This record gives sequence, C-alpha cells and structure tokens, in this order.
Amino acid sequence: MARIYVLLLCLCVSIGSVAQKAKYVFLMIGDGMGVNQINLTERYRAAMNGSNCRVPLCMTSFPVTGLSYTYSKSHGTTDSAAGGTALSAGEKTTNGTIAMDSAKANPIETVAELAKKRGMAVGVTTSVSIDHATPAVFYAHVPERGMYYEIGKQLATSGFDFFGGAWFHKPKGDDGKQPALEDIVTKAGYTTLKGYDEYLRKGRKQKKVILTQTDDREELFRNQLPCALDRNATDLQLPQITEAAVDFLYNKGKEKGFFLMVEGGQIDYACHGNDAAAAIHEVVDFDNAIAVAYNFYKQHPDETLIVISADHETGGITVGRDNNYDLHLDVLGNQKCSQNTLTKKLLAKLEENKDAFTFDVMKQMVAEHTGLWTSVKMDEKDEAEMRKAYDRTMQGKAEGVKSEYYVDNLMATAAIKILNRKAVVGWTTGGHTSGFVPVFAVGMGANRFAGVIENNEIEKRIVELLK
Repeated sequence: MARIYVLLLCLCVSIGSVAQKAKYVFLMIGDGMGVNQINLTERYRAAMNGSNCRVPLCMTSFPVTGLSYTYSKSHGTTDSAAGGTALSAGEKTTNGTIAMDSAKANPIETVAELAKKRGMAVGVTTSVSIDHATPAVFYAHVPERGMYYEIGKQLATSGFDFFGGAWFHKPKGDDGKQPALEDIVTKAGYTTLKGYDEYLRKGRKQKKVILTQTDDREELFRNQLPCALDRNATDLQLPQITEAAVDFLYNKGKEKGFFLMVEGGQIDYACHGNDAAAAIHEVVDFDNAIAVAYNFYKQHPDETLIVISADHETGGITVGRDNNYDLHLDVLGNQKCSQNTLTKKLLAKLEENKDAFTFDVMKQMVAEHTGLWTSVKMDEKDEAEMRKAYDRTMQGKAEGVKSEYYVDNLMATAAIKILNRKAVVGWTTGGHTSGFVPVFAVGMGANRFAGVIENNEIEKRIVELLK
C-alpha cells in the first residue's frame, strides 16, 4: 500500500510539473545577431579592459543555450520577414512574407495573438520602426513586407496593449494622401507618448500605449531610434522601452500575465553597413534590454520565461582573419560615431565650403571620430586609400556606397573599413547569411530550448508553455 502511495505521489508531482505554465513570457530577437556578433562584443569588452579573454553579456549567462537554423521556405538565406514569421507564428514561409503561409494566401496566428486571445497583456517593441518586418510579424498579416501602411492599419486593429519604437514608415501611405495612421491609432484607443519621461508621467493611466521618440529626434532619425553609438543622453533607448513595457504590461496583466517581444533591430543595420563598432554597441544595447527582462525574472522566477534568438545573421562577420593570429579589438574603441553619422558630418562640412574642404580638413575630421592618424597608426596603403576616396569625392566621381538602409560617402566607408582591418575584423557580405544563430533561455520551461533546433520550433515550444 505504501509503495502504491509513493508511486501515486510521484505521478502527481510529475503531472504537476508538466502542467506548469509560464505567466510572463519574453521573446527577445537580435535582428542580424549571429554567434560571432556576440563573440565580437564580449571580446571587445575584454580588450577595452586590457584582457585577451571576454566579458560576458547578460544573455550568455543564461543556463540554457542552443543554436537555430534560419533558412526560409523559399530561400537558403532568409530575410527578416520570413525569419521573423518562423519565430512569431511557428511556420517557415517565403521571403518577404509577413505572418502568412508560403503561398501568401492565408494568415497564420502568431504567439502574440494567441496570448492576447487567452487574456494576456501583449507588447511589441523594437529599436527601429514599429511597422518594420520583425515587429510586424507579431500583429500583421500581409503578403509583402513593404506594405507599410497596411501593416500600420493592422497594428491599430490588433488590440495589443503596448507598442514601442520609432514611428511608422509611411504614416500617410505611399502617396502621402491616405488618412494619417496617427489618427487611426488614436481612434483605436492608443495614446502616443513621446519619450521615456512622458511615459513615466502618463503611461500607467492609459489603456493602450504607443511609445516613440520625441518629434525633434524623429525628424533627424526617421524610422529608427538613434543608434547606440550616436545617441544623446535624452534619446529614447531600447532598454527604456523595455522598462516601460514591463511596467505597463505587468500592471495590466497581473491576473493572466503578459507576452512581450523585444527586437534589437539595429544590430542588423550596423552589420549591413559592415560597421563593427556600431554593431558592438547595438549588441550591448540589446543586452541591456535583456537585463531589464532578467531583473524581472529574478523577482518572478517561478512564473517567467525568457527566450532570446535572432531571425538571421547579417554580414558574415569574422573575428580574426590573418595568419598572425592577432586581434586588436581595442582599436574599435576609438570610433565615436556610426559610419552613417560620419558620412553626414563629412558631407555637411564639404557642402559648407567645398574650397576649404582640403585633405587635411577631412583627415582631421576622420581622426576626431575614428582615431585614424592619431591613436591608430596609418601606413602608406591606408593613407593612399583615404587619399583616393577624398580625390574621387572632390572630383564628383564617388558614388554613394549603398547598404540595405544607408547610402554612405566613400570617405566614411573607407575610414571604417580601415579601422575594421586594424582591429582584425572581417566581413564576407553586406547582406544576410545562413549561419547559425544563438538561442538562450532562462526560467519556466527553459530546458526545452536547448540543442540545435529549427527556428520555427521556438514559437511552438513557447506556445506549449503559455499560461
């Protein structure tokens, strides 16, 4: 009899363990963040302390780690729409498709929509525009990711509780003549708050919130927050958006919990431009947002799940690339602004007075923002590379160097290329790759995310764990 009692007790404990569900769920996506973006960032942090080791990020301290395949239904290398859909809806689809099947015919319910249906509070946040591919795949269903106005309208009808990030790409449609999305979201019950301070003053009182940057910064940095390497002390930051989202959703979802997606969107932007220093700062910024979630987990360890991954890798970055086995990542610490901001500064000086824009003036500006010629030694090859970029610019022969999101000046791209070379960091492409991306997890059911898995399995396993 005692033996039967013990067996029944073990069975009850086992069933209870299986039945446990996560009340608070974070899915955090580093857009473009492969394993080497993380490796580079940790090694850079150590190098800045004079060490040849690594300084761990919050995400790499999580107890469960894995790897994910990212190929899409249609291509060997995914884009953010298909990669994001796999993470949001649990199905691989065709590139360019937002939360629809591979025929672009039928919508697929997302984990965020399911959470909302089950009574949970839901938030979607990003460091780029709130209608960009990765955030869009959680609330919209369109056959092409470029349908920004339609995506914005679907945001208004989603019923989700909190959105955070930069403003809409096409707030009045492609022709600029459609009803303003600002009016549409207001009629749908959303209050738009400009900046973190305004959220602190007014946020909790609202029924539904869109948190975005202040108007003056929106004019300068359209469709994205200022990148981490460029922002000022008052700029809205992804960790602040995450703090606001957690505060809002926790107070709204105390009974049934919440689901929150956080995207570090500008890791991808920096890697498309092959800008290593900017990419490092974006990974750190994303990791600071992860730390916000982790602090919440420590207060609710038995009810919280945090899963971190990426939609794809961008840039094919290599850490170390010569036969001397050297790394000089501390060199990247001399870069004071992103490649795109350096472009703007150089072109503004050129347009101010072309005759006064001598090679020495250019040299002084580049030195100030990258350390080349001052902290970083330049050899004859480097000098010739910069001289060629300058001459072509002054002769009007230098076409803009186009990456996915920016068109940069040849002088700026040459300077950043040299700086990367000095650091012994290489790039194989300006686009996406099909390399593995990391998976990290902590909390309720985190062990289910270990090992090597398909990207669409992440959503399925989260759904199994939803309260």
